[in-house]
Amino acid sequence: MDAHKEMDILEMPLEALAAYWLSIKKLLDAKKDRSFLAAEAENTTEPYIRHLLDTAQSELAPELARDLARAKRAVLLTEFRRRMEMIRRALTGIAASENPRLTLLGLNALAGTAPFHEPRTFELANALMATVSGKDADLPTLLGVDHKLKDDRLVVKLLFYAICTRRSGKKALNEFLPHLRAGYFAEGLSLCADSFEADFVGRHLAAIRDTALLATRRKMDMAAQMCLAIRAGLSYDDVFRVARAYMV
Repeated sequence: MDAHKEMDILEMPLEALAAYWLSIKKLLDAKKDRSFLAAEAENTTEPYIRHLLDTAQSELAPELARDLARAKRAVLLTEFRRRMEMIRRALTGIAASENPRLTLLGLNALAGTAPFHEPRTFELANALMATVSGKDADLPTLLGVDHKLKDDRLVVKLLFYAICTRRSGKKALNEFLPHLRAGYFAEGLSLCADSFEADFVGRHLAAIRDTALLATRRKMDMAAQMCLAIRAGLSYDDVFRVARAYMV
């Protein structure tokens, strides 16, 4: 099921996630063999879905499986929030035209690892600037920022944008926007490019973050219940009934 390898539960529509689990149910009914779940889990990069696929293969008691799904949900939602807050912090700083050193201090306060060494991090951000200027640069990859990036890459990319703004002004950010995939970061950067005030940028991104995380929690709960229903051997129609309970 290669089409599912790049799933992102934070961004995918609830209906698409429901369709995914219904397709799993159809395959199980057709194959009469759960072994394909192992391959599906191995090829799926989305961590919560991979967790559920692993659980579906196990002999865990239903209540324990449900408790573990809740625990995984809490861990991932906390991590999503932290990385989205790092993005919001950097964009608010860009909107305020703050010193990139101050931006890095703010990011270090939010990072889940040891603080990033300032000279080395600035060196990497400046190296990224040189790479982006290259003739054959893969700009969508180099410029892309999202919650899936590891902290070290995320900090370097965010610092790159802070340095660019400091050197060339907010209007210069417009040249990056066509290369960005629509989403949380692109939304915030476009506001910075249009010189919206930092307070507004911060409030707007916080509202988007909170709405997205609330929706993601609902999607995770639906996915867990559908997975448990499949695991219990319920019919396709009953699994679909589970999905519909989470739909408006």
